[in-house]
Amino acid sequence: MITETLSKELNIQKWQVKATIDLIDDGNTIPFIARYRKELTGSLDDKTLRLFDTRLKYLRNLEDKKQQVIKSISNQNKLTEDLKIAIKNASTLVEVDDIYRPFKTKKSTRGSIAKEKGLTLLAEEIFKQELTVPVEKIAINFLSDEHGILTVEDAISGAKDIISEIISDNHDFRKYIRNFTYNNGFLEVKSKNKVDKDILSKYEMYSNYREAISNIKPHRILAINRGESEKILKVKIVGVEDDIIKYINYNVLIPITNIEIAELIDGKRYNKYTTLIIKEAILDAYKRLIAPSIEREIRGFLKEKAEDKSIEVFSRNLEDLLMQSPITGKVVLGWDPAFRTGCKIAVVDKIGNVLDTTIVYPTEPQNKIEETKKTILGLINKHDVDLISLGNGTASRESEIIISNTIKETKVNYVITNEAGASVYSASELANEEFPNLEPGLRSAVSIARRLQDPLAELVKIEPKSIGVGQYQHDMNQKKLNETLKTVVEKTVNNVGVDLNTASVSLLKFVSGLSIAISKKIIKYKQENGLFNSREELLNVPGLGAKTYKQCAGFLKVFNSNNPLDTTTVHPESYKIAIKFLNILNKDLNDLGNINFSLNSIDIKELATKLNVGEITLKDIVNELKKPGRDPRDTTPQPILRKDALTIEDLKEDMILEGTVRNVVDFGAFVDIGIHQDALVHISQLIENKFVKHPLDIVNVGDIVKVKVIDVDIPKKRVQLSMIL
Repeated sequence: MITETLSKELNIQKWQVKATIDLIDDGNTIPFIARYRKELTGSLDDKTLRLFDTRLKYLRNLEDKKQQVIKSISNQNKLTEDLKIAIKNASTLVEVDDIYRPFKTKKSTRGSIAKEKGLTLLAEEIFKQELTVPVEKIAINFLSDEHGILTVEDAISGAKDIISEIISDNHDFRKYIRNFTYNNGFLEVKSKNKVDKDILSKYEMYSNYREAISNIKPHRILAINRGESEKILKVKIVGVEDDIIKYINYNVLIPITNIEIAELIDGKRYNKYTTLIIKEAILDAYKRLIAPSIEREIRGFLKEKAEDKSIEVFSRNLEDLLMQSPITGKVVLGWDPAFRTGCKIAVVDKIGNVLDTTIVYPTEPQNKIEETKKTILGLINKHDVDLISLGNGTASRESEIIISNTIKETKVNYVITNEAGASVYSASELANEEFPNLEPGLRSAVSIARRLQDPLAELVKIEPKSIGVGQYQHDMNQKKLNETLKTVVEKTVNNVGVDLNTASVSLLKFVSGLSIAISKKIIKYKQENGLFNSREELLNVPGLGAKTYKQCAGFLKVFNSNNPLDTTTVHPESYKIAIKFLNILNKDLNDLGNINFSLNSIDIKELATKLNVGEITLKDIVNELKKPGRDPRDTTPQPILRKDALTIEDLKEDMILEGTVRNVVDFGAFVDIGIHQDALVHISQLIENKFVKHPLDIVNVGDIVKVKVIDVDIPKKRVQLSMIL
């Protein structure tokens, strides 16, 4: 069942499903399976494998839930063959819950209280719709001083409560109503009375808003939910009640042929003694029991859907940010801007070691501009600084002007760097371990400097959601957000590969198969024994056994190894195959990177048979031998190097500029054009004469783009751009 479902959902063959399940169950990681077990999975990529893993867990959970429900209903001696089939055919946990609903042990409800008072038989008699006498004549038999049923009206009211719950618990009704409401209902949003105008302004478009549930965009759901949680907006689902009442009436009321006890309703005859009571119960069932429940479910579904979309965008942005090209071989001065407490300065060498730190006070209230220029020029000359990495936080604009004026006569350029999360890192236990003698502000400056040299290595030290490339991240399921973003970091780290001898625990812990504990043992081993001389030496690390080695070895590179294959993504299990392949070409390991051949000139199929290896695996080995140690980030654009500062007052309409995409959201992209605040390119201005489903289809975080200024609002400090030049 699970195999068939995954095969259909992911559009893959059943043999691929079975092989992938076996690999996952055997403890292999997704990065390892994606890179080194393509033969077994049919080259399923990382994205498909992660979706596969998520769905496999869900479907297994679903099967467990079905068995639990079947067992529970069976223990109540209420399990019928039809119920069993319905449970087995359910495709979601919600459907299983709907079926199980009537059999759950419930808290005290109006219906359960009525049953305790002995009104079940009266409810059943009414619900059969076969009475030939008024209900009052039957109800009189259920009066009871002991149970507080003192009048006929009390008895009938209790019976209606029981009928209402029967209708509410009908899983077919709930499924239909849920789908009908989603497809035909509207989300109606209004502002609450007596809300301050300034507070309401950011939710102005939602102050009197109505949109079809099925059409509403995910980012609007998150905005509405935030406004509701801040008690500014009130939200409800409307537009379906009449149709749903008609549907339930049609499916509950039983037409009769006996004219003597019938009344004509909508062209059909119904029991004149029971129909009104049942219609009242139906209305009560919907308004009191079904509608609030379905509304909660749909609001929950919309929230989850919006969160998933927002997390997807966040993930794409994060991956693009982590994959930004490193600026290697440069001495960098990191500048963490501030006002009262001063700007924190740190100079790091070409591999990120701290050379110098200081604090300067060029901004309000001290305004020590000339002293700052002298200090910065002194550091530039002393350490032969190549670049200044300026954080884009508070006082960035003021600092940029000072930097621009300071470096005019030097070879130095500056880069505006996204400093999101730097303060989080600077106050962390990790930063304290790394720089115990530096105050938090100076640690931030070090982080800002290193972000240019190796964005991935530095950003993995920061909680992903603090990096600042998302939208509404504080309003969503934090567990799901953290888990998803963690997988993005894991995917990126393993895609790029890690230098075993320079990696921190923060980086190592994301390598396939490595835990924090093992990562710390690797660092400790290196401290005690010196640099690793080979991948194989990893097996000497206490606690790192053969199974972990298999998962991690191919992603860890050793650049000072005697075996050149240790600098490649070729897995140690394939070293013999790689050497045999080179021998066939009359080459050896010393020729790596200088081998000129094309895959088209090689009979891979014949060679794979000869070497007893899969064709896909051999192709990967051959490609790596051609470009050993290639960094996939080399193809991404590097940050824009600046010399002169630009202010919002300098901007004019139709001005053409170059900028860096800092964030992508559902409604557009924010671009750094060198002024203090990022400017917006609305989704409608991304490309000419083409419908854009999502901005990520056009731009990614880190892209260098040409833009045209189309609107400048200096009082509000807002700039609108267009990529349609």
